[in-house]
Amino acid sequence: MKGKLIIVAVFALAVIGIIVFQLMKSGGGAGPDPSASASASAGASARPPSGQVTEISMLYSTEKKDWIEAAQVVFQKDHPEIKVNLVGKGSLSAAQAIVDDKEKPTVFSPADTLVLNLASSDWKTKGRGDLFATSGDDAPQSLVITPLVFVIWEDRAEALLKSSKGVISWKSLHKAIASPQGWPAVGGKAAWGFVKLGHTDPTLSNSGLQALYLMSLEFYGKPSVDIGDLLKPDYQTFVKETEKGVSKFESSTGTFMTEMVRFGPSKYDVAVVYENLAVSEIEHAQGRWGNLRVYYPQTTLWSDHPAAIVQGDWVTAPQKSAARTWLAHLRSRAVQERALSFGFRPGDPSVPVKTGDAQNPYTRLAQYGIQVDIPPVAKAPDGAVVRNLMTMWSRIVAPSQ
Repeated sequence: MKGKLIIVAVFALAVIGIIVFQLMKSGGGAGPDPSASASASAGASARPPSGQVTEISMLYSTEKKDWIEAAQVVFQKDHPEIKVNLVGKGSLSAAQAIVDDKEKPTVFSPADTLVLNLASSDWKTKGRGDLFATSGDDAPQSLVITPLVFVIWEDRAEALLKSSKGVISWKSLHKAIASPQGWPAVGGKAAWGFVKLGHTDPTLSNSGLQALYLMSLEFYGKPSVDIGDLLKPDYQTFVKETEKGVSKFESSTGTFMTEMVRFGPSKYDVAVVYENLAVSEIEHAQGRWGNLRVYYPQTTLWSDHPAAIVQGDWVTAPQKSAARTWLAHLRSRAVQERALSFGFRPGDPSVPVKTGDAQNPYTRLAQYGIQVDIPPVAKAPDGAVVRNLMTMWSRIVAPSQ
């Protein structure tokens, strides 16, 4: 028995000796390969070890898609420890999806505070706490801003301006739309026919909701409206008659700019869009069907694109920390300055809108009505007013479409 154990031990030592010899022969015993170590180090620094990447999601309005995606490319290179999943969706449908627990993002960024207020209000009606922080560093902050504007064929605009003392107003549009005479009612040509107005469905799209609110403010001639104002018959008649000018309520604001350029005034005489869309498309329209120009309403609204970390129970502490890093990147000066090339005004007030760059849109497109200084901006209403505004519109306008 003892002899057998000795034989086994000698055999094992021989096998080990052979393995060591082969390793030394192949250079395995010559110490670490410097190039291999460098490669390993580079790999380790380029990506964090498995399991240490924090994933966050951002549910955002699609108007800022190109800017957000460009910023994400840079961020992912600088922060491989954080993975940002972007989900683009219309502001109103995104807000409703959160309230209905169909979307559970880490960060929510609709087109404007109006929708953020609506989401917060609807969230609380289900007996839950604040959807977003109401103060401190995590409170909603603007990423980029853009006002709502009228885009009008110049000859049509001249008629409206003459009929309303040099301003483009909802009341002058209402007068032209409500009249059976069409454009001649405000000094336009009979050949233009009836006034063709374009804005999105206020129950589906943020720009349509903004248009409806601005229409309401002008009717009452005051800086805000309450729920009681929305119930008055003369106001509802004004809204209903104005909306007769819209042949189809689209769900996308970009549709109006595209179709105005493509089809000219045969499709739309006037459209209500975001300034950033006008900046992107207006040069393409010139000379096709006459001149297309931008006009700022007497009172406008900011699409201030607020971003906030969602205070849902699905958001972990590491995700909150990662979200703060991502939002800080979006608010960094370089990313804010780049917003100009996408037609947006920077959300950071320290970043100038007008610069010495010849390609700056506020310099290049001034001839088409784009301007740095804009009229007074109304404050976004609270969630209850927004919800009742949508309900009012659905009751008096939507059923007839």
